[in-house]
Amino acid sequence: MSSVIASTNLLLAQIDLSNFAFPGGTRGFTGFTMIVHMFFAELFVGFAIAAPVLQAWGARTGSPRMDRLAHSMVRFNVLTFSTGATFAVLFLVLLVGFYPRVTGTLFTHFFYLIVIAMASMFLALWGMYSYYYKWDRFSVLKKRRHAFLGFTMGAFIWVWMVIMTGIDTYMTTGGGPNAEPISAGNISSFGAALSGIFNPMFVEMILHRTFANLSWPAFALAAWAAFMYIRSKTESDKAFYDWSTSVGLTWGTGFLLIQPISGFFIAYALQSGGGYGRLVGEGGSTTTSNLLYINLIMVVLLFVLSNVAMYIGAGRHPDRASRRPIQLFGFIAALAGLYSIAPAAIANFPFFHMRYVMILVMILATGGAFLTYVRGRMRFRYGSPGASYRVVLLALGVLAAATALNMGFMKSNSRVPDAIYNQPEFSVEAEPPPSGFRN
Repeated sequence: MSSVIASTNLLLAQIDLSNFAFPGGTRGFTGFTMIVHMFFAELFVGFAIAAPVLQAWGARTGSPRMDRLAHSMVRFNVLTFSTGATFAVLFLVLLVGFYPRVTGTLFTHFFYLIVIAMASMFLALWGMYSYYYKWDRFSVLKKRRHAFLGFTMGAFIWVWMVIMTGIDTYMTTGGGPNAEPISAGNISSFGAALSGIFNPMFVEMILHRTFANLSWPAFALAAWAAFMYIRSKTESDKAFYDWSTSVGLTWGTGFLLIQPISGFFIAYALQSGGGYGRLVGEGGSTTTSNLLYINLIMVVLLFVLSNVAMYIGAGRHPDRASRRPIQLFGFIAALAGLYSIAPAAIANFPFFHMRYVMILVMILATGGAFLTYVRGRMRFRYGSPGASYRVVLLALGVLAAATALNMGFMKSNSRVPDAIYNQPEFSVEAEPPPSGFRN
């Protein structure tokens, strides 16, 4: 056995990794790992918050479909949690290996808050597994206790998200214009860490991220239900998945209406502390400003496709009475959205802020279509959606996921070249490994 180990060590010692390079470099590979983790994490948060709400709503209205959909969402979280957690661990390993100084600094500075976040994650997982594996017994005989477990899952995962958002926004803003940079004197200060959490971008980002984690996972739910409809064999399953597409579309569009407004306030907050210049491309376009324009186009497409999906989906109404108003509102929203993404020479006419006015018109028009669609849903007949409706929902699910992840990529780029904004001693470039250790 010892000879095998010696031979293995000798083989590993002879491997030359000096010319090995990760795809996209170390920062690109680390970022890709984080994006994959965030894909599953955002779905997890959204479903953890929404599932107990749906179940409670179903218990109040006597709808078995609500209960079945809530169970499916929790089951998805149980099945995919290990995948998201694996990429989270890999991300931490890459951070420690490639950026030891900045990682150690952040872990030390926010140590107590990270401990609270991990405790919240543990309690959320306890709530999730108890909620899921006691479903058959508790959901019938002990509904209140079962609902409590579900809301525990959602509440504690939201606390985890809030703390992680605080650290994330601190890195983006540097704590604000009057914040004290991390130094040897305050690195272990809980007060300094708490002050850094409550930075100019903190509240706005919590609102934006909370509603985003309810919006795009709802679109993903609608896309999943559209796909599962194709695979369904029975009429009851077809009706359930068709109904689920409508629930996902309703939740997704409803929370989408809030996103541009909260996003505007995030950008406004960056003016008082953060990479606002890089975000909007002051002095010339940047990677971040290009991403901002791409994301604006994707948001407009989300609004347009949401209107198209509501228009087609309203065909379930027996007399199709709501399709004409949705068509009118959708047309106004599309025109306003196209105007908002037009070149500056057009979008700034007749005055500079016309682009923002058109975004507001797009939101209001989509809100009109949304209210019309929701009012008509009570009389919808589910079970036979058209192929075009399913295609639009699949496109919405993919586009919503891409938009959410690209928003995070854009935010991270707004603090480049620093890992912590306005603190150049913390670089995002690969750091040398810690030195000074003795053999």
